[in-house]
Amino acid sequence: MDDLNALALEHLDKALAAPHGRSAHLLVHQNVLRQTLIALREGTALDEHEAPQAASIQVLHGRVRLTAASGDQVVETDGLVPIPSERHGLLALSDAAVLLTTVTGV
Repeated sequence: MDDLNALALEHLDKALAAPHGRSAHLLVHQNVLRQTLIALREGTALDEHEAPQAASIQVLHGRVRLTAASGDQVVETDGLVPIPSERHGLLALSDAAVLLTTVTGV
C-alpha cells in the first residue's frame, strides 16, 4: 500500500526541481482503472486535452483550477471533483499534488 501523503510530498519536491514543473507517478493500472499522482509547481499547467470516459481529481495538497468550456472549478486540499466529459486542463494555483483517477474503457 502506498502512503499518498508521503508520495505527494516526494513528487512535489521533484516538481519543484524539474525544469517543466511537473512530476507524476502511476499508482494503479488495473484493467480500465488508472490512478496517477501528479505534482505541479505553482503556475504550471496541464494543457487542454480530451477527457477519458470517466475521471476525477482529488487534491492531496494545494489548490488547482480545472478548466473546461462548461466552466472552471477551483479545488483545494481534500477536494474531490469529477472531470467533465469534454476537453479540459489543469492549472496549479499553488504548489499542488492531485490524485487523478480514470476509467479508460469499458
